[in-house]
Amino acid sequence: MIEVRDLSRHYQMGPTIVKALDGVDFDIASGEFVAIVGPSGSGKSTLMNILGCLDSPSLGSYRLAGDETSKLKPNQLAEIRNRRIGFVFQSFNLLPRESALENVSLPLIYQGVPLKKRKETAMAMLAKVGLAGREHHIPSELSGGQRQRVAIARALSGSPAILLADEPTGALDTKTGVEIMALFHSLHDEGSTIILVTHDPKVAKQADRVIQIQDGKILADVSSKDWNL
Repeated sequence: MIEVRDLSRHYQMGPTIVKALDGVDFDIASGEFVAIVGPSGSGKSTLMNILGCLDSPSLGSYRLAGDETSKLKPNQLAEIRNRRIGFVFQSFNLLPRESALENVSLPLIYQGVPLKKRKETAMAMLAKVGLAGREHHIPSELSGGQRQRVAIARALSGSPAILLADEPTGALDTKTGVEIMALFHSLHDEGSTIILVTHDPKVAKQADRVIQIQDGKILADVSSKDWNL
């Protein structure tokens, strides 16, 4: 599903060129659960932005489902983000004045789904993440874990091929983080392709495969069973 070849992302910072990513190569198949791990500044968030078609590489190739993303126009990239990729962020990124139901419905509005179908799908996704009965609560009326569940339901509502999660447990307490990871495992068991970006080795070990990044390069790409913390 994902093919990355000699991928680099460089930034000009005054007279200095910062190599956030420096020639990385890997593939991710449909149905995999992969953790991308590294310390702050390692390049993992830059990589996630490129995989999510939010940013473009300076050099190299990123093919998603056979499409070379660097050759796509902005409207085509927006279409990919809307239909193929579901995003889950550490800060939830929910609309504060909209209900859980309205937040989950948002991607479906962009897809042109009729109102009745939007509501049915959003209700089903909220039930899927354990929030049946909370449809009409706004984010301030929900706990951190519940807000993250709304964010996951929103990411799933458009039936994306890939679920991209950036530090999804970073803003949560330990118990709630365990519950959210259990939800990701359940989604993976149902066939979802999950790419999880984290700085936490204990979270990364829960994936099937770990891609470890340091200084913009891949330090390790192994089964999580073979990865040493």
